[in-house]
Parts: sequence; C-alpha cells; structure tokens
Amino acid sequence: MRSSLPLFPEQASTFAERVDALYYYLLSVSGFFVLLIFALIFYFAVKYRRRSEGEQTPPILGSIPLEVAWIVIPFILVMIMFVWGASLYFTAFSPPANAMEIFVIGKQWMWKVQHPEGRREIDELHVPVGYPVKLTITSQDVIHSFYIPAFRIKMDAVPGRYTSIWFEASKTGTFHLFCAEYCGTAHAGMGGRVVVMKPSEYEQWLRTGAPEESLVAAGGRLFQQLGCSGCHSQNSIARAPLLDGVYGKPVPLQSGQVVLADESYIRDSILLPQKDVVAGYAPVMPSFQGRISEEELMQIIAYIRFLGEEGPEPRKTTR
Repeated sequence: MRSSLPLFPEQASTFAERVDALYYYLLSVSGFFVLLIFALIFYFAVKYRRRSEGEQTPPILGSIPLEVAWIVIPFILVMIMFVWGASLYFTAFSPPANAMEIFVIGKQWMWKVQHPEGRREIDELHVPVGYPVKLTITSQDVIHSFYIPAFRIKMDAVPGRYTSIWFEASKTGTFHLFCAEYCGTAHAGMGGRVVVMKPSEYEQWLRTGAPEESLVAAGGRLFQQLGCSGCHSQNSIARAPLLDGVYGKPVPLQSGQVVLADESYIRDSILLPQKDVVAGYAPVMPSFQGRISEEELMQIIAYIRFLGEEGPEPRKTTR
C-alpha cells in the first residue's frame, strides 16, 4: 500500500506497516499536545489578561484531580510508546530460524553483497518476495548505515563488528538503497537498489552468470589454503580447539570468562588470536590480520558455521 503522503516511501515489507503505525501514533500524540498547549496559552492569555493597574491575582489553591490527570495521562501515553517501540525493536532483531542469510560489507563508497550460493553483487541486492532475509553487516573502513526506506529498516555497518537485521519483502519491484551515515566525500553517491523478485525468478537469477563457489565452499578452500586445517581439523596432530560444532556454543576462556562463539568471536579469533584464548590451550595461534579480506572472513565464518550443523566428531589421534 502506497502512503497518501508524498514524503513517505511506499510500504514494501511486512515490517513497514507496523513501523508506520507507531510513527503515526507518535505524530498524533505530539500534534495533539502541541495544539492543546497553544490553544490553552491563547485562551489563558485572553481570559486572565490584566484589566487594570490595581488588579491583583487571586490566590491559587491547586487541584488534586488536575494534578493526577496531567501525571497519569502522559504516563499512559508514553508507556504505550515504550511497549509498542520495544515490541518492534525485538521483532526487528529476532529473525526467523528459517531466514535466508546474506552478507553485506560497506566500503567507501559501495555496498558489497554475498549470497550463500556464491552470487556476489555491488550496490544491488536481489531477494525473493515473501521469504525472510537476514542481513549480516560489517564495514571494511568507516561506519556506514545500510538503509532501505521502503522496508523501514536501517542498520549500522561498523568496522570490526557484525550487526544484523532482517526483513521480508511483501511486494516485487525495485527499491532504493542508501547509506544513512556520513562516511566521507562521496557519501551521497553510496546508494544502490534492492530488486525483489518472484521466488522462481530469483532462483533463475542465482543460476545466471559464471558459476561461483558457495560461501561454505569458498570458506572451506580458504580454511585449507591458510593452514587452519593443520591445527583445527579432526586429523591434526597439533593441540588446538576443534571447530566442529563450536558456533553458537559457550566457550570458556583462560581468563575465566565464558563467551558465545558467534561471528564476532570467530573474527577476533582469526585477527586477534591473543584476545580470547580458549581455556586449556596455549596462545600460539598467529594473527591473520592484513592477510585476508572482509569477504574472506565472512566465507570462513560461513564454513565454520557449516561445520557445526552436523555436530562435533571425536578427534583421531596418532601414537
């Protein structure tokens, strides 16, 4: 449904209508009190104007019902805002378990997109209509902000961190994509488009062009090329933590802390291996900082997540 107000972009996701409803509520409450305050100011200015030089203001005794009213009514209104907004917030950051994940990297001044099947895009994002899509976002240089107005979603891309947000497109078409965080001289040109397609057309689009490795396959290849398998595989002799099944699990550290093995933990373990050393292991892993790109990091993360799908296997030992 297209908004009747020309300043509002059309609603093109299942989340957009809910966001707009909250926004209209905020505008209505704000507009009501602005008009009420101005009307009362005008009314009181006329009714209680000074009529003579010797006129004295009568004493004001106060009103308990009035005091209660202007405390309770605003409290109820703002609590509605809080509960409603919190509900939308948790919805926006709780993607469905079956959501298709797409990796996004912000870079001065472009958006680089990787699909799990291996298809890559620059300043474009193709998605199927009616399917939940989770975006895992990071930045290669400075802070950016991934913004699709028609979907009512916006998420910062932060260097050294992974953020995520999800959406489900409700109609096919082409929609604007912007960077909503000033990121340098060409910030205004850091835009693109989101193409929402029918599922069958999306599958056909994935198969067009030159065949590309899937994220998992590319990550597995890098895992071998960089020598990671020499220490972290089932058949390795070196004493290093196994990665099968580690994703999403708690990891005890030498410091006594316990961290969750998410994307950020895996990234830090690759680039800053001395930061969070697993309990029971020596801090001997070398850093790969400067040796792999953000795209390659995401591929390795996808591969390690894939290792966890079937669960860990016992390590084979040699005597």
